Amino acid sequence: MKAVITLACLASALAFAPSSSRRQSIQMKAEMPSFNKVVTTALAGIFTIGSFNLPAQAISKDDLLSLSYLQVKGTGLANRCSEVKGTDSININGKMKITGLCIEPTSWQVEEESVSKKGEASTNFVNTKLMTRQTYTLDDISGSLEVKDGKATFTEEDGIDYAATTVQLPGGERVPFLFSVKDLVAKSSSSGPIKPGFDLSGSTTVPSYRTGLFLDPKGRGTTTGYDFAGALPGLQNGNEGVGEEKLFEENNKKFDVLKGDIEFAVTNVNAAEKEIGGVFVSSQPSDTDMGGKKPKTILSKGIFFAKLE
Repeated sequence: MKAVITLACLASALAFAPSSSRRQSIQMKAEMPSFNKVVTTALAGIFTIGSFNLPAQAISKDDLLSLSYLQVKGTGLANRCSEVKGTDSININGKMKITGLCIEPTSWQVEEESVSKKGEASTNFVNTKLMTRQTYTLDDISGSLEVKDGKATFTEEDGIDYAATTVQLPGGERVPFLFSVKDLVAKSSSSGPIKPGFDLSGSTTVPSYRTGLFLDPKGRGTTTGYDFAGALPGLQNGNEGVGEEKLFEENNKKFDVLKGDIEFAVTNVNAAEKEIGGVFVSSQPSDTDMGGKKPKTILSKGIFFAKLE
């Protein structure tokens, strides 16, 4: 109601205003379409930048480098890998270097055991829901690429090569794991050149999800804390086999270092920019709760980007 009264007062004031004021109001009305056009263009730009965090919206390396920190902040672009366009080929001449290797998972599956109505046990991979915020992509990984024993070999040397990630099973169970390509030595089935269809595969090191200073809810740890929980007097009465064997894995905390595998397949190559891109599949174990439980197998799939020097 107040808005209607204000507009009515404004209209009557303009009706009895001097001719100069009327000319100014007419000029403002004439400038309104251009002002609306500017606002529309600005909003379109904002929505365009915001849409980059959608998986279906691709972004090139040049587009990413052209944005400022504030334009990237909060959009999810820092968790995205760039797209490569082209189907060229690059020869592997001598010892080359791969820089800016970006590995972005887009789906996660966990191997689960199930029992049929007939009582037959089987294992299959179940789709999961991501619980981690957009900090799971590995980026800025570098290493050497050369031909060894007739096969192209990539050796990982530096970069953000691991990321703590958690997924949730349909039943609600959450599975944490350390997505890792540490100590990766990937070999190709050929010596090159790098073109669509070129592959690289190898094993990786998967460190423990928890560090040595971590304490579980009962205060047990590897380097600090209790050797066993204080609420378990059965471990203190000297009788062997009274709860000790069942709780040995929970009490005997350890830093597990396991192994995983990853395979890359090149789908696009830009020879002018020395850029390659494609898809990958990674298979690795999940967290063991510092030796307290058996790890699950995590199957990660996604895309990757790299630059050759």
